[in-house]
Amino acid sequence: MTRKVFFLLCTFTAGAIAGHFAIPSTVLPVWAAETHKRVFMTHLFTGPDNQTHAEQIELKFEPGKPGDISKLMPVNAAEVHRNPANSVDDWHRAPRRQYVVTLSGHAEIEVAGGKKIPIGPGHIDFVEDVTGKGHVTRGAGPDDRVTLQLPLTDQTGK
Repeated sequence: MTRKVFFLLCTFTAGAIAGHFAIPSTVLPVWAAETHKRVFMTHLFTGPDNQTHAEQIELKFEPGKPGDISKLMPVNAAEVHRNPANSVDDWHRAPRRQYVVTLSGHAEIEVAGGKKIPIGPGHIDFVEDVTGKGHVTRGAGPDDRVTLQLPLTDQTGK
């Protein structure tokens, strides 16, 4: 380090400590202005028209240790499923009320009115369309889609 750079560094540091320089907010550590990205899950449900509809539900988090917690409904099992890339599961109903979390791969879910929902790693679906016409699931991309399926303990929906 040259004497000039060392001098400037010392001057800036001393000045900042003494309050002579304003430190721009872009220099402050990330934790100083911590904000969290909103987290959503897709809820698939059968509407009064007997069609599957989708809505985005924002997860609400409570402070916890070591991190914040969003409690879901109780589940009674866990299964890992693998579907081939570019596979198509034409109109079908969910086999049970469950959470489906995509671990890897991509897909697209089609519901009433031709609405298409892109699915990728980390996407959470809360699937309740156990009656009615159902939905279409299409694999997308070159990789198999691997999901974690978590059947709910309460299958009545009440």
